[in-house]
Amino acid sequence: MIQSMTGYGKAEAQTNGKNIHVEIKSLNSKALDLSTRIATPYKDMEMDIRALIGQTLERGKIDLILWAETNKTTTPNLINETNLQAYHRQILSACEKLNIPHPADPMTILLRLPDVIEHNEPEPPTDDERATVIQAVNEAINKLIEFRTQEGTALTLKFKQNIQNISNLLHSLEQYEHERIRRIRQRIEENLETLATKDYDRGRLEQEMIYYIEKLDINEEKQRLTNHLDYFLQTMADGHGQGKKLGFIAQEMGREINTTGSKSNMAEMQNIVVKMKDELEQIKEQVLNVL
Repeated sequence: MIQSMTGYGKAEAQTNGKNIHVEIKSLNSKALDLSTRIATPYKDMEMDIRALIGQTLERGKIDLILWAETNKTTTPNLINETNLQAYHRQILSACEKLNIPHPADPMTILLRLPDVIEHNEPEPPTDDERATVIQAVNEAINKLIEFRTQEGTALTLKFKQNIQNISNLLHSLEQYEHERIRRIRQRIEENLETLATKDYDRGRLEQEMIYYIEKLDINEEKQRLTNHLDYFLQTMADGHGQGKKLGFIAQEMGREINTTGSKSNMAEMQNIVVKMKDELEQIKEQVLNVL
């Protein structure tokens, strides 16, 4: 079963008084295009997380967000009163020396100065916490793969319908082929009748007409297109990872349909070719989203 490159997965886990949150989403891309936003305590795990995603998701534009919420009561940041007083004395002294008024709100200024606020550094994650983070990332990835598989099932049904429609349209060309050849012969003979002289080699005319009609024959294009349609279905059945190959097959289908259109100098047949192109464009548009 094919997979879509579009997907979304989310996971949560609890450890060491923290709630770990992981969200991952993917869109179509020709290669693996991974961007991450990982909370500072887990930044050193980024390479491991990237390797894990590369091994499992293979291709697509991947965005991962990892953050944590703590359940513990945290100690508030402390004011270094020694530094605060020193800064205050320096400000008052400078005002006196420069003969300028004292600031109206000195505390706002003081709290912005270096080393006045002592920030509490977060504790580094434990081994158990790291294992829980990897577990949450794995769970989010698995949910994304489930999403991709569901989307792939929907794409499979759509592709099968498109392929069947092209096949039906291809068979509908047959009813016009003999009439088309009859019209061509009739038009050539009528044009010859209008010539001032009607003295021409009938045998040579038949040879040239056969050659001309053979150039307009579409049996080879029909056979090749039928083979491509069957090959597309077989490739879908091979499982995920066939997106690029399906795209190549669709291109080959387009060549045969275009050639059929250029040879079909009959309005009814060209109308059918247009419908086939419409079905193929739907395939090409959606196949870009296949893993």
